[in-house]
Amino acid sequence: MPGSRGISCRMSARQERRDRRGAGRLPEHLGPPPSGFALLPWLLMGMGAFSNLFQGKTPNPWIGGIGLLVFNSLYIHVVFRAFTKEAREARSTRGALLALGVVTCLLGGLYGGSWLLFFPLLGLAVGAIVRGRWLGRAGIGLAVLAGVVAGLRDGWGAVNVAYGTFLSTMVTAAILSLSDAVRELRAAREELAHRAVEKERLRFSRDLHDLLGHTLSVIVVKSEAARRLAPRDLDAALVQISDIESVGRQALTEIREAVTGYREGSLATDLDRARSALLAAGIEPVVRQSGPPLSAQAEVLLGWVVREAVTNAVRHSGARRCSITVEGGSERVRVRVSDDGAGVSDVPGIGGIGGTGLKGLAERLAAVGGSLEAGARPGVRGGFVVVAELPVEAGAAAA
Repeated sequence: MPGSRGISCRMSARQERRDRRGAGRLPEHLGPPPSGFALLPWLLMGMGAFSNLFQGKTPNPWIGGIGLLVFNSLYIHVVFRAFTKEAREARSTRGALLALGVVTCLLGGLYGGSWLLFFPLLGLAVGAIVRGRWLGRAGIGLAVLAGVVAGLRDGWGAVNVAYGTFLSTMVTAAILSLSDAVRELRAAREELAHRAVEKERLRFSRDLHDLLGHTLSVIVVKSEAARRLAPRDLDAALVQISDIESVGRQALTEIREAVTGYREGSLATDLDRARSALLAAGIEPVVRQSGPPLSAQAEVLLGWVVREAVTNAVRHSGARRCSITVEGGSERVRVRVSDDGAGVSDVPGIGGIGGTGLKGLAERLAAVGGSLEAGARPGVRGGFVVVAELPVEAGAAAA
């Protein structure tokens, strides 16, 4: 029922407020509300003029009545346009503010007394509209104008009117500017939080793809090998099953580490697992590694490359031979994985850098100054090659 849904929504809102108070968290809406209603109560400062008009103490009361109506209308129009930047900076708003100043001067100069309190109200409207470098000049100019008009009517009492006008202008502008800053900071904080969530979600999806894609491919290949070997060589089949158990346990550990965000890999381990996966798939592995030791973070990135390239070779290539070469230098380290399989045209989804895993790896390496290229082997019909380069000093950036 619509009524029951409305009641449940209100109860949920009240429960949320109670939970926030109980948890000691600040409410989301800080500072003045973004609406002209916050400045309407100050119209009560004109009650003295209205009282004089109502009691017949004001000469030419119809002029005063019309002036009071025009002032209130212009004031409400101006303050309700003060909380939107586009409306605040519109020419119509500035024109209404100028007309409000003219009406204030006419009423104050004509009647004096309590009618001079419209100048502080004019200061509120000016402070709500005028911001930035023109605020000081506007506040001082308005205070001088209020002092001159009030001085012609009430003598030394003009000091209080001028001071009140200047104070209302500057305080209103300061409070509303602070409120705008709080809202902008909250919006920036929410945007940063949203980006952080998206970044973490992307990292997690990449890790899961790289971990599970390679691990499940190894498990499938070794399971097929065990099924083929079981009828004629039970011992060899048991070796494959033992490898499946080992790979599964290692995958569980790596997934836990990936979830916590502190996964560190070993390139040597990834090369050993790649060799084992290729052998189980009937592909001859050729692994070469040279160069100085690498940082742990660089080994993690290069391990991802080896995993993804070998997974694609096992799943898609139909190759007979796969070569993995790791060459380290003084400035950059290079990993090259090539096979003699079907090639780009027959490999679904990974032509160029089109696969999900290869795209993710390209983004990872680019973030730390590296690069990734994938495509057909040059000068050879068929085959696929993945080449990744990484600066040696990229370890700190990768962390």
